[in-house]
Amino acid sequence: MSISRAVHKAFLAIEQSEGAGARVRRSIGTPKLRNFSPFLMLDHFTISPGAGFPDHPHRGQETITYLLKGAVDHEDFAGNKGTIETGDLQFMTAGKGIMHAEMPRQNKDGSANVGMQLWVDLPEKLKACEPRYRDLRAKEIPTIHVDDDKVTVKIISGQSHGTDSVKELAYTPVWIFDISIKPGGQISQELPQGWNAFAYTLSGSTNFGAEKDQTTVGQYHNVVFEQKGDKVDMSVDADATEDGRVFLVAGVPLDQKVVQYGPFVLNSQDQVYQAMVDFQSHSNGFERAKGWQSEIGKSMIH
Repeated sequence: MSISRAVHKAFLAIEQSEGAGARVRRSIGTPKLRNFSPFLMLDHFTISPGAGFPDHPHRGQETITYLLKGAVDHEDFAGNKGTIETGDLQFMTAGKGIMHAEMPRQNKDGSANVGMQLWVDLPEKLKACEPRYRDLRAKEIPTIHVDDDKVTVKIISGQSHGTDSVKELAYTPVWIFDISIKPGGQISQELPQGWNAFAYTLSGSTNFGAEKDQTTVGQYHNVVFEQKGDKVDMSVDADATEDGRVFLVAGVPLDQKVVQYGPFVLNSQDQVYQAMVDFQSHSNGFERAKGWQSEIGKSMIH
C-alpha cells in the first residue's frame, strides 16, 4: 500500500537581485527553507542581456543548472568551456575548488535567459574530490506521457512509470523531473522512501496530495513534502485555464553539519576559513585561480 506524501509547507519565492544584474526567485537557502539536506539553494533565475555571473569560486558542493529558455555559456580555470541551451542541463561538481563564470547568450530578440539552478551538498568524504562537469542535452532526456497524454514527464534523473533516466549525473543521489499537467490530468510519481522532496511550481495552479488532503498551489511557489510516504500525487483541475508545470526534486538527506559562507559549503567553521585562505593564496585546489580571467566574463567589465 503506497502512501501519498502530504504537503509540509508551501511558500512563494520572492524575486531578488543576484550576481551582476541577474534576477532570481530563491526558495531554498532563505529563512523559509534553510539546508533542506541535501539541498542548499534553489534559484529560478532570469538573466537579461548584459547581466550574468562573472568569475567566482566554489568549494564543497554540486550545482545543477536546468535551462528553460535561452542559452548560457560557462568557462573555468581548468580550460573547460561550453554552452547549454533550452532544455539542457549542466551538473558541475566543485569538489576541492573551482573558479568559473556563467554568462548568458545575447538573444537576438533581446529576451532573457531563464532557468533553475539547484545547489546540492556533497558527502563529507567527497568534499575534496576533483572538480568535474557533466552535460545532459535536451534530446537525451527520456520523455513519457501518462493519463491519456494529459501528463508529460521529462525524466532528468531517476525513474518514472518504469522508465529510467539516462545516467547518474551527480555524486549525491538526486531524482529530478519536469512535469506538465493539462487541465483534468493527474499523476502519482513514486519517490524513494526517506528522501527529502520538494516541487517548484513553474506555471499554472497544481493540486498536491491525496484527494481528501489536497493543497492547491499557484506559480513560483516551493512545495515542501513530508518525508513520510513513497509517492507524490499531483493534478490540475479540469476547469483550469492553463497547464500546471512542476519541477519535482528528491534527494538523499546527508547526516552532516553544513557551514556555508557564500560559494564555500563545508562541514565546520575551520574548513570555511581554510577555503577562504586557500582561495586567497591560490593553494589546495585553487592554484589555477592565480591570474585567471575568463573570456566570457570580460563582457561585464566596462
